[in-house]
Amino acid sequence: MALSRLRRSVAGLLLALPLLAAAQDWKPERTVEYIVPAGAGAALDTAAREIKTLIDRDKLLPVPMLVVNKPGGAGMVAMGALAAKPGDGHLLATLTHSSINNKLVGEVSLGYEDFTPLAILFDETITVAVRADSPIRSGRDLVETLRKNPAALSIGVATSIGNHIHAAIAKPLQVAGVDIAKLTVVPYKSSAESMTNLLGGHLDVVSASAINVVPQLKAGKIRVLAVAAAERLGGDLAGVPTWREQGVDAVYASSQGLQGPKGMTPAQIAFWEGVLRRISATPEWNAFLARNYWRPRFMGAAEAVKYLDSEAEGARALLGELHLLKKQP
Repeated sequence: MALSRLRRSVAGLLLALPLLAAAQDWKPERTVEYIVPAGAGAALDTAAREIKTLIDRDKLLPVPMLVVNKPGGAGMVAMGALAAKPGDGHLLATLTHSSINNKLVGEVSLGYEDFTPLAILFDETITVAVRADSPIRSGRDLVETLRKNPAALSIGVATSIGNHIHAAIAKPLQVAGVDIAKLTVVPYKSSAESMTNLLGGHLDVVSASAINVVPQLKAGKIRVLAVAAAERLGGDLAGVPTWREQGVDAVYASSQGLQGPKGMTPAQIAFWEGVLRRISATPEWNAFLARNYWRPRFMGAAEAVKYLDSEAEGARALLGELHLLKKQP
């Protein structure tokens, strides 16, 4: 009986060997296109080009890689190009946390479930800032003001209502007891535009990624009230407390990584996960993340899917409280 089970186990292993070999042997055979859902010079573009630089430097691909910018439609232009080539291991695209929210609010029709997540690489931290002359001097002040009147202050976000930048300020305020459905939220085309309007007196508060507030903070023109991270950031933001330090038990991170088309094989997934894992371990990559106030957070393909599923569940609850969920047919 035991011998029979052993024979079946050995037979199963032998059958699996070709799949294991395929996972090790698959390599791209033609130019790889890396699609970025943003224009040249944007944060997503900068990250993609750093990845390409390290891939080229370390000769991780036997073929060239080309970064292709496809901005527009809240990411739908890029996602449409990716969806058009199912199973093609020579096509990659930026995987953004905001794609979860954008699909839930109905801004786009495709999300991570429609593709093959390959890895999560880092977290983008979102901050909350006011002008330097604002009477709001801390996250606690902001909470107290908005508890009394949720519509009292105008809050600028880029680039759309319900996205990750909106969620990053809504979540701590929700935890603190603010009626977040009544907030006065104003969308702008970019964080640069929302910051300009803050400085011009047209906004009271801005929610923006950390890298976008540093120049005005260094110039003494704004005050950063809080970061939505689990711990403080470094560099010029080292003096900014987390929400938790101010009595609000909330953390929000916008994760980014890479994905491929739907229908990729285990061999293709294994290849790209391996390449991205090697990049994430390099000192140069981690120094690049630190310069942009991004936190390293590597997850392979399987772990990334579980993480995104969990994040989608949380986003659905938060967007529901904001009354922004797309109505299901």
